Amino acid sequence: MYAVIGAGPMGLATARVLQKHGLPFTGFELHADVGGLWDIANPQSTVYESAHLISSKRMTEFAEFPMRDEVAPYPPHHELKRYFGDFADHFGLRERYEFRTKVVQVVRAAEGGWQVTTECDGISRTRRFAAVLIATGTLHHPHQPALPGTFAGTVMHSAQYKSPALFEGKRVLIVGCGNSGADIAVDAVRSARSVDLSVRRGYWFLPKFLKGRPIDTFGGLIQLPRPIKQRLDGLLIRLVVGRPSDYGLPDPDYRLYESHPVMNSLVLHHLAHGDIRPRRDIAAVSGHSVTFADGAQGEYDLILQATGYALHYPFIEKAALHWSDGPAPQLFLNVMHPEDDSLFLMGMVEASGLGWQGRYEQAELVALYLKRLAERHPAALALQREKRTRFAQRVDGGFRYLNVDRMAYYVHKASYLKEIRRHLRALSR
Repeated sequence: MYAVIGAGPMGLATARVLQKHGLPFTGFELHADVGGLWDIANPQSTVYESAHLISSKRMTEFAEFPMRDEVAPYPPHHELKRYFGDFADHFGLRERYEFRTKVVQVVRAAEGGWQVTTECDGISRTRRFAAVLIATGTLHHPHQPALPGTFAGTVMHSAQYKSPALFEGKRVLIVGCGNSGADIAVDAVRSARSVDLSVRRGYWFLPKFLKGRPIDTFGGLIQLPRPIKQRLDGLLIRLVVGRPSDYGLPDPDYRLYESHPVMNSLVLHHLAHGDIRPRRDIAAVSGHSVTFADGAQGEYDLILQATGYALHYPFIEKAALHWSDGPAPQLFLNVMHPEDDSLFLMGMVEASGLGWQGRYEQAELVALYLKRLAERHPAALALQREKRTRFAQRVDGGFRYLNVDRMAYYVHKASYLKEIRRHLRALSR
């Protein structure tokens, strides 16, 4: 029996492939329903009322369960909650889960496998599982750096944000311009007294549509060498939206695809119209006053830090995950422990365009590996040897990704899927 922790997109993909390959499992979910962060009613959810997919539905959906045709190209969160509910119902996954159940501790069992301690309605229970597949996601534990000084107003993280009503009549400073930061800055324009956007480095901004089609559907139509593709696509984006400096923001000092782009052109629209004022990195804070790196100052009532998330698995020791220092564990293909064949960190992978289908294929690799390893299949034994020596090799496709924490588990989609599929073919023979 295997344990699957989490019933969000990655947890459901993991549950489905285990089911498909006839592997027994029990799922655990802290919330009362499936959907993970896409269920805004989930207390652990970090989505907000205006949240939509930043990749298009056809590039994101599970191949064996497409989204309905009438769903918009970039669906809102409530459509995604419905999608995952329908997915779970279609494959009969709900009955395999224990809901409203907190995983308190995962420790090695003396007789092999893992002891998983859970708590539900105040009742604690400990069971042993042959393997544990952790699928709790990567976007639920806020990374919130300390401000350089003391702020007299309200400070919050984007994880706490739900509705633009929060900004009514306030002087707002948004810190960070990733996809959430850009979305929230656009939201704030509706009701805030003023909106400023503080950025430390440059970003590449992409429109969601090009020639009436989702922009991510154009990727891969023409195969080009990496440097040429970066150069040509960068020129195309500058032609369509211009440079960030045209809007008062710093230009990126790296090439396109070397960091996750911001899929939002509305924030540029509001910057160009003066609805949002660009600011540099915060240098000092005192009372309601903020001083920026270029010496400019502003007065604010609310600072919202859209500063991303950190990996967080509080129920298991970091050493068990092959995680010593650094922002992420060192795992083969971002999922397999190099030495342990009974512990898997599902979904610790980000890539432009990977979608849920890419994560589904990752889960299928794990399921087939477990199945074939029990059979002593030659391909499983070969994979076992390979992961012990290649766990530190990053599947980056030759891209020089930014050396920042949020990019620590970023991979190149085509290269990553090529590796996953190579092993899947071998395990399927």
